[in-house]
Amino acid sequence: MEKHTNDRRQFLKNSSLAALAFTTPIVSHRTSASNSSSEENTLVCDRTTLDYYGEGPFYTDNPPVIQGGQLANTDEPGNRMIISGRVFNLDCSEYIPNTIIDVWHADHNGAYDNQGYNLRGQTLSNDQGFYMFETIKPGKYLNGNMFRPSHIHYKITAPNYPTLTTQLYFEGDPDLQTDAASSITSGQYDAQHRIIPLTENTNGILEGTWDIVINGDGIATGVSDIHLDKGIIYRAGPNPFSNTVNIRYGVYHKAKVSLLVFDMKGRTVATLEERTLSANQYDAVWKPEGDLPNGHYFIALKINDLQVHYLKIVRQKV
Repeated sequence: MEKHTNDRRQFLKNSSLAALAFTTPIVSHRTSASNSSSEENTLVCDRTTLDYYGEGPFYTDNPPVIQGGQLANTDEPGNRMIISGRVFNLDCSEYIPNTIIDVWHADHNGAYDNQGYNLRGQTLSNDQGFYMFETIKPGKYLNGNMFRPSHIHYKITAPNYPTLTTQLYFEGDPDLQTDAASSITSGQYDAQHRIIPLTENTNGILEGTWDIVINGDGIATGVSDIHLDKGIIYRAGPNPFSNTVNIRYGVYHKAKVSLLVFDMKGRTVATLEERTLSANQYDAVWKPEGDLPNGHYFIALKINDLQVHYLKIVRQKV
């Protein structure tokens, strides 16, 4: 990760876009890349690891399909939280649609529903490999004489591949370092890339991004963080928005450029740009039709048909 990041920074310093690149916030993802060989210049990324505790004792078979992206009912007590990301193959050269993502976690008080399916459900990565669900931040419970950090259980199954079972944790939790699972920093149970930051959006909802990297056959269009030397979406806002989104993006070399908007099913709902552009900064405006429903959308930048970056945005029409 360090070498790739340094290379990217050097490129930006040498480009006419450098000043903006270092003064504008950039959305980053947990998936990272590095050069595995200076000679071959082969890109790799952080494989999603197993969790030391596996699925734990509280899994329930045959969970329901998550409806409308809502894992937690709207009246579920606790701090609302949205988790989203994308599913990639092991070298992050392809995204993987139709991956089954089975999630479950404790309620605000640290208790699991072992009689029904509250805070349990399944979703699929969409046609662009994206997934998203809204829930509440899980509470903690005692494991022996220590509390387990807040966590979400995942069982992840790409089409025709074995299931990977793991857990997701959150930065800043004081119990991370004393927990037998989340404190592991090497080997098959390394949890470092399964501990993500949470930020509060303008509606007071916590948001976190976790990209999943697993064995699977996907569609080769690239991954955002690996190809930021080609172009980037600097910002898109306001977010959430009602009627208009203003987008600033950069192109680092003359190339065929596409700026697209996808819905949560992976369908293209808008094409904002599709032409050859020179290296420069550009602005675009998205004014969706009035009947476009509220919900989550992804703005994606493609350079020469390679998807190099994406940002998530939420429509909340009053």
